[in-house]
Amino acid sequence: MTALHASDWDRDAALTTARILLEIKAINFRPEEPYTFTSGWKSPVYIDCRKIISFPRARNRIMELGVEKIGRHVGYESIDVVVGGETAGIPFGAWIADRMMAPMAYVRKKPKGFGRNAQIEGEVPVGQRTLLVEDLTTDGGSKIRFANALREAGAVCEHTFVVFFYGVFPGSFEKMKEMGLNLHHLCTWWDVLEVCREKPYFSEAALKEVRKFLEDPVTWSASHGGVASADEAKLKDAV
Repeated sequence: MTALHASDWDRDAALTTARILLEIKAINFRPEEPYTFTSGWKSPVYIDCRKIISFPRARNRIMELGVEKIGRHVGYESIDVVVGGETAGIPFGAWIADRMMAPMAYVRKKPKGFGRNAQIEGEVPVGQRTLLVEDLTTDGGSKIRFANALREAGAVCEHTFVVFFYGVFPGSFEKMKEMGLNLHHLCTWWDVLEVCREKPYFSEAALKEVRKFLEDPVTWSASHGGVASADEAKLKDAV
């Protein structure tokens, strides 16, 4: 199985991003000691997009691709304010806002306890069209919470952008679509695997186990002690 892309440009952007992430060692494969996400999913793969901030040339290229993606799929004049999600989304939101010549704000994970915009830092006037920015998403849970906070403050939030989307856990796209939130991303694990065919970044044994996970993440998670359904993950994420 390979990643599906809307156009040749989207595919090229995805593979370029994957190569950069592999080069800066932001990609981690650990089948023998799986990672556990907040939602309870077990995974043999993990990505640390925060590493991007320490590599100026890498982050510049990724942000260029991100702004081009937003322009192609959302529109350059369809966004009034760029909003970063606390905390990893804040630097990416700032760089994208700068390139788009748009105002920037950020949204907190939890309300600070007072004021109309209790979760929002910066100026986000009522009715403004916002672009929610984070570094990555696994199953979309945090994006929905941030979007809800923006909407409760009177903003319009219909689009969210991330550098990396896991693209494997069931219900991710559907859950966000139901909430009226369109996800835009540069690359997924399928793109990373495609790039790994070009160069031996990881052992064949590790790649084989990762493919098994990507082809059936629910069974893989359950067999390694993680949640075994989207509903179970939703319940755990809500605690």
